[in-house]
Amino acid sequence: MYAEWAPTPELTGRVTCFWRLVAEAAGTQLVVPDACVDLIWGPNGPFVAGPDTGPAYTPTATGDTFVGIRFKPGSVGGLFGVPLSELRDLRVPVTDLDALSVPDEPSGGRLGALRSVVTARLRRTSPPDRSAPAVAAALRGGRSVAEVAWELGLSERQLHRRSVAAFGYAPKTLQRVVRFQRALRLARTGMPPAEVATAAGYFDQAHLSHDVKRLSGVQLRHLV
Repeated sequence: MYAEWAPTPELTGRVTCFWRLVAEAAGTQLVVPDACVDLIWGPNGPFVAGPDTGPAYTPTATGDTFVGIRFKPGSVGGLFGVPLSELRDLRVPVTDLDALSVPDEPSGGRLGALRSVVTARLRRTSPPDRSAPAVAAALRGGRSVAEVAWELGLSERQLHRRSVAAFGYAPKTLQRVVRFQRALRLARTGMPPAEVATAAGYFDQAHLSHDVKRLSGVQLRHLV
């Protein structure tokens, strides 16, 4: 069972949602790239799920519970005390991050403990790159990396540096991820794959299928 809800007001600008997952049966949870980073408390303790560039698999036992805070793309900033690129495609225990300290036995619940840590930490760190949302939106809209750089008054090298700092990976990877997520949202409305490919900015349906398989490990119909 999975549920998510809106963040508290002080975190609205940086956080997409709070969420909770309870495994109803033993198995493996597929996680696909979404340009987000999550701070999670699972059966083995709190950890950071870094920015993914491909499918990730989480084994679960019946009853396993995970709670998490999902950060908006490009909104993490210096929260974790290390460059996001160092967390790419990794699941890193909080105990390995000097910047975060989470109590072993939180009195306010695990999600409450994560929220308190994040709220306090954000007060002490610099804000994220203000151009990050514009970069993601422009790439999601189908513009090329060169066009996005020009629109923002940046060189392609500057855009690359900012993208790696804000999202954990280069602009072309970010473009692939946000385009994939847009295609997934369209497909879930019932739109035929050929129309999804056109609307999401792919060359054709074959291009869509290739990118979906590359990023998720499965076909689009499975994700839908």
